[in-house]
Amino acid sequence: MLSILTMSLIILTISMVVMLLASILSKKTLVDREKSSPFECGFDPKSSSRLPFSLRFFLITIIFLIFDVEIALILPIICIIKFSNLFMWTTTSIIFLLILLIGLYHEWNQGMLNWSN
Repeated sequence: MLSILTMSLIILTISMVVMLLASILSKKTLVDREKSSPFECGFDPKSSSRLPFSLRFFLITIIFLIFDVEIALILPIICIIKFSNLFMWTTTSIIFLLILLIGLYHEWNQGMLNWSN
């Protein structure tokens, strides 16, 4: 029987040889102009990078992230209803939802959710 050390060295050697062969065989030598240029979502990468960017996209992204995290916080609240005090659970849930609704009202009041400008 081979010892554990010997088996480990054999497996390590086989793994290294397979990785080396995969690295050598997967190299592509064809250099294509289109493949070597960066793809910038359909924009010409040679043009000016200081084009004006709409701030609306940024604001919608931030709003989405805030409310996406909110979903991740609401789901555990639903799961712990069996293990917690019903009064404390209800109070915490109502406060949490009120904070979210006040934030949504503030965003709506500031016009962040209005796309027609």
